Amino acid sequence: MKFSVTVILKKDVLDPQGKVVENTLASMGLNSIKSIRQGKFFQIEVDEKDHTTAEKKVDEMCKKLLVNLIIEDYKISKI
Repeated sequence: MKFSVTVILKKDVLDPQGKVVENTLASMGLNSIKSIRQGKFFQIEVDEKDHTTAEKKVDEMCKKLLVNLIIEDYKISKI
């Protein structure tokens, strides 16, 4: 079973990398951008038949290693 995990900084956390991308695009003439937030993307395949069990395992991976819960939010989606 495959899942995607999207990780992004929480709204209140400054995103200097996103700001650099935003400024660079603006300097290239792409001025209609309001804001850009940069994040991480993981595609995870687990060897489980049960959807609930598989999603719980992916959630556990996120909480233990993939996501810094203090400054990041994440979303798990089945692929």
